Amino acid sequence: MSWWDTLRSGLEAITSHRMRSGLTVLGILIGIAAVILTVGLGEGATASVNSAINSLGTNLLIVSPGSSTTGLVRGGFGSASTLTYSDSQALASKVDCPDISGVAPQVQRSETLVAGTQNWTTTVYGSTAAYLSVRERSMALGSFFTPQEVTSDDNVVVLGETTASELSLSSPVGQTIDIGTVPFTVIGVLASEGSSSSTNQDDLAVVPITTAQEVLIGTSSVQTIYLEAASSSVMGAAYNEATTELLARHGISEPASADFNITSQSSILSTATSVDKTLTILLAGIAAISLLVGGIGVMNIMLVSVTERIREIGLRKALGATPAMIRRQFLVEASTLGLVGGLAGAALGVVGAEVIPHFISNKIAISGPATVGAIAVAMVIGVVFGVYPASRAARLTPIEALRSE
Repeated sequence: MSWWDTLRSGLEAITSHRMRSGLTVLGILIGIAAVILTVGLGEGATASVNSAINSLGTNLLIVSPGSSTTGLVRGGFGSASTLTYSDSQALASKVDCPDISGVAPQVQRSETLVAGTQNWTTTVYGSTAAYLSVRERSMALGSFFTPQEVTSDDNVVVLGETTASELSLSSPVGQTIDIGTVPFTVIGVLASEGSSSSTNQDDLAVVPITTAQEVLIGTSSVQTIYLEAASSSVMGAAYNEATTELLARHGISEPASADFNITSQSSILSTATSVDKTLTILLAGIAAISLLVGGIGVMNIMLVSVTERIREIGLRKALGATPAMIRRQFLVEASTLGLVGGLAGAALGVVGAEVIPHFISNKIAISGPATVGAIAVAMVIGVVFGVYPASRAARLTPIEALRSE
């Protein structure tokens, strides 16, 4: 019997039991689709987190205040008020910190913005003119505020695209809006950066930090200082310079007693990626159980097929079919079921990757190699779980097979 005859015979056996074959394919289909979607969901979440972190800027160091203690309760990092605007000015010194190319201190507060009859609550950030370059943002309309406007505490504001839209400002530059009860003049609109699963980077307002501290927050402390290293190769040097400068300014001799914390963008990225990978592996492992169940389904169906076709097997052996031919036919049937299930599962996974994000906030990233690999795995499952039934059929003797009822 040629390979073509074996393939034709296997396909005829599958199509003659459509319901049984369909249920077997369904088990593999669900497993493959589940694996593709869960892995794609993990990769999409990782890409989203990476994009959000990278949007902070390149070669970035983030300085946050230390922890506060109230009674016997210790707050986490960032709960104290140990950083000031003057700290950021000292870090901008090219004499003491030559490897730091940009410094952008930041304070923030949720405020209600009012423009005419429209109002919108968003996060108002106070920063300096370096905010634009350090955070790698650009302008869509107008201009960003200047160092002179920061020094003179001007009431000017730069809006995100979403914020300007929610306030119904079709031509925002030059218009006056109220932040809280204080009037501000809109001088520009930031270019869109899009949104991640957790934040909308276009829903914000930025004002000079001196103005924010004086009329909005009423404190001289800052919540975060963003530092941009001159290049990735001097990140370590910039870190050491910032640490040394802040320790000296705060009168602290032991680094272990520092009342501030400095983290790098790479450390945040590696931590977030590690968490996402762990969750992806966990989800993929759960989905792989579906594949195992589908494989067991293939084996059960093939065992039933062997039992039902004992007389056929005996007749073929009596007519000269070798055990290898019998084994090959049942393996072809099993691998065909796996292939069909894999193709259908991959198709369902791709369709799901396009449809599901419309109902959830996360993207699903589907890669070509992963999809091809899933189809190959489905075929392997069909072959592996078809080996035992095929071997059992091949071991039947012609006499015993022809005598069976």
